[in-house]
Amino acid sequence: MARRLRPVQLDFVDSAPVRLVFTAQVSAPPEAVYRALAEDVEAWPSWFGAMTHARPTDGGAGREIGLKGGTRFRETVMAAEPAERYAYRIDETNAPALRALLEDWRLSPSGTGTRVRWTFAMAGPAPLRVLLRLARPGLGRSFRDAMRSLDRRLASPAGQPSDTP
Repeated sequence: MARRLRPVQLDFVDSAPVRLVFTAQVSAPPEAVYRALAEDVEAWPSWFGAMTHARPTDGGAGREIGLKGGTRFRETVMAAEPAERYAYRIDETNAPALRALLEDWRLSPSGTGTRVRWTFAMAGPAPLRVLLRLARPGLGRSFRDAMRSLDRRLASPAGQPSDTP
């Protein structure tokens, strides 16, 4: 990893210079969605198309993520509240210009399924903030596609994360 980012706390999700918020509905209950997010980290690339690899680190307290195009992240899990919230801060990256980045996934029951809200909170120089705002439609599409893929994965018995090691 080339650069260390500013270590922000959970309240950054409310105070970041750029906050992009996306929501989607998933048919699975919050417990299943949470397990897919927080406990089955290595499976993320199978449903989140922008990822090439994901692996937990430090006994689940962190993650290493690779994105298409070669961007890499080393992250610290900031919140892991079963069936409710999963949030992580990017600590190191090879992406230029980023100063701070926190992603917050909130889950809430919605009928028999789950409402998923993803907040992408970022700090960086003005040109990067403008670029990210312009990229909002693409990020939204990527999120919606990922949630549709996750929904299909969780609907399949073979796609359900196991409760046993």
